[in-house]
Amino acid sequence: MQRAVLSCVLLALGVGLVSACAKKPAEPDVAIGVVAELSGDIPAVGASCKQAAEMAVEEINAAGGIEVAGKRHGLKLVFGDTGGKPEQAVAAAKKLIDGDKVLALIGPNASNNAVPVAEVAEAAKILMISPWSTNPRTTVDASGAPRKFVFRACFTDAFEGHLLARFAQGYLHSTKAAVLYDADSEAPRSQAELFKKDFEEDGGKVVAFETFKAGDKDFAAQLKKIKEAGPEVVFLPSYYNDVPAQLKQARELGLTVPFLGSDNWGTPEFIKLSGKDAEGASFCTHYNAKAKSTVTGTFVVSYQNRYAKATPDDVAALTYDAFQLLAKAIGGAASLDRTAVRDAMAKITTHEGVTGKMTWKPGSGDPVKGAVMQKVENGEFKFITNIDP
Repeated sequence: MQRAVLSCVLLALGVGLVSACAKKPAEPDVAIGVVAELSGDIPAVGASCKQAAEMAVEEINAAGGIEVAGKRHGLKLVFGDTGGKPEQAVAAAKKLIDGDKVLALIGPNASNNAVPVAEVAEAAKILMISPWSTNPRTTVDASGAPRKFVFRACFTDAFEGHLLARFAQGYLHSTKAAVLYDADSEAPRSQAELFKKDFEEDGGKVVAFETFKAGDKDFAAQLKKIKEAGPEVVFLPSYYNDVPAQLKQARELGLTVPFLGSDNWGTPEFIKLSGKDAEGASFCTHYNAKAKSTVTGTFVVSYQNRYAKATPDDVAALTYDAFQLLAKAIGGAASLDRTAVRDAMAKITTHEGVTGKMTWKPGSGDPVKGAVMQKVENGEFKFITNIDP
C-alpha cells in the first residue's frame, strides 16, 4: 500500500474530517506551534515529536485540510525548542503565542517543560495538547483545579504508578522494592512517589527510596544502599539518557533482581545506549507498535515508509494522536478563534487513536486510556501485556 493511500486510510479512520483523497490539497494558512525537546538532554524525544508532527500535517493538508465555517484550511507548523530547560520552553511558547500568532500549541513532551508552559497557555487562553507529559500538574493548577485550556494525549502518572506497583507484585511476584529517581524532575519524581504509595498500599514494602540530581554520573552510593536493603525489584523511572549508566553500575555491583521502568524508557535510543545491561528489564509504555489495530498498523507503516523504516516510538505515536485531536477540535469549532477551538476540544468525549481508545470526563483534560507493558529481550522491545484503566 502506498503512502498516499495510507494517509487517506489514517485520516478516514482517525480524524474523520476529510472524506477520502478526492479533495484538493489545502494551502497551509493556519499556524500551529510545536514546543519540543529538539536539543538538550533528551533530543530523541524532540526528533520523534517533530517527525510525527510533520507527517500528520502533511497528511491532513494533502487530503483537503480542515473545514471551518464553510472554508477549508491547511495547517503550517512553527517549531519552538525547549532546549531541555523549563525557562527556554516558556520563552519558546510565548514567542509562538505572541509573535507567531499560532492557533494552538502541541507540546511540550517532558513534564519539566510541559508544566510551566501549561501555565503560559492557560493565561494566554490558547489550547495546548501535550503528547507525552504524564505529570498530574500539567492539566491542573496549583490549587488542584483543572486547567481549561490544557489537555494531554497520554495517561497520567497516577495511573502509571498504580499499574507498575501492581505489575511488580502480581507479575514479578515482588514484596520488597527499591526506587532510584531524579528528585528535581517532574515526571520521574511523581512516578516514584505514586509507585511507592500504591506498592505499599497493596501490602509491599519500599526498602530503599534513593534520589540523584540531573547531571549525576556516579550512582554507586545510592545503588550500594539499594543492594544492602535487599529488594526484589528495582524501579528506575528516569529518562532514557540516565538509566543506561544506572543499569550498568547496578549490574557491576551485582544487583541481579528484576529492573522496572516507566514510559520514560520508551525509545529505541534506550536500547542503543543500554546494550546488554537492559536485558530482561520491564517497563510501561503507551502503545504496541505491532498491535493489530488498523489505525496503529497503518500509522506505523506510513511512518516507516517516510522515515527509512524506523519504528515510531511512544512520542511519535502520541504526537500523531495529538494532531488528530487538534484537527477534530478545529473542525468542530465555529471559527478560527483560540477559545472556539478550545471549546470544541472540550466537547470531544472519545477518540480512537494510534495509542488506543481515549475517553474524557467532562471538565478534565486527561484521557482515560490503557497502557502496555514491554520488556527488553535480545536487544528489542517485546510485548508483555495490555493493561486497561
